[in-house]
Amino acid sequence: MSQGPLMPKATAVWLVENTSLSFDQIADFCKLHPLEVKGIADGEVAAGIKGLDPITTNQLTREEIEKAQDNPDHRLRLAESKVKLPERKQVKKGPRYTPVSRRHDRPNAILWLVRNHPELKDAQIMRLVGTTKSTIQQVRDRTHWNSASLSPMDPVTLGLCSQIDLDFEVQRAAKDRPQYETQDTGGTLMPAEVTTAQEERSEPFADMSAPKRPAEEEIDVNSVFAKLKQLKRDDEDEE
Repeated sequence: MSQGPLMPKATAVWLVENTSLSFDQIADFCKLHPLEVKGIADGEVAAGIKGLDPITTNQLTREEIEKAQDNPDHRLRLAESKVKLPERKQVKKGPRYTPVSRRHDRPNAILWLVRNHPELKDAQIMRLVGTTKSTIQQVRDRTHWNSASLSPMDPVTLGLCSQIDLDFEVQRAAKDRPQYETQDTGGTLMPAEVTTAQEERSEPFADMSAPKRPAEEEIDVNSVFAKLKQLKRDDEDEE
């Protein structure tokens, strides 16, 4: 959307009185409604407003007006200013202004922020509440002159900052916090061989002279069945 002229209604009054431009052309140039321009022509709107010549104020050229009068579809354009204004430098914002009626609530808000959001830095609390670093330190150390009667209160509820600003500072502090890798501490079932195995007992002071238990002989399956068959034959012979 293009920029409109200075004092649009006064400019529209002059164009209605001194040119044959259509209402739509004047309305488009002055950023007004066509019915409002029609009301100016009928004397119902802008009564008592003196017309402002856009040619003498270097907002329009005479050639541009004549071109628009010859062509009803032509739209007027603002003349380029010969004076170039320097770019406005961004001024660093100062500390947040706190109303006088709310200034006594700032220590309560600081206490709430310190307890509920310990990750916030002092500079962030200063931006949210509009306080000083020394006051924050006194609230942290419980050396504030009114520390005995302080109670944590949400700064958003107190009207010291908006919820959007608080969420922004909390998210910003969370990004600056170092991230720790989470370790998997979940327990797992041990295999049955481990749980049912007998514990080996170490007896450093055991009597070495005591006889050791003889090792069990390995059982041969074939010899066992051979003995059973021999016993069965002996029983049949006795019968």
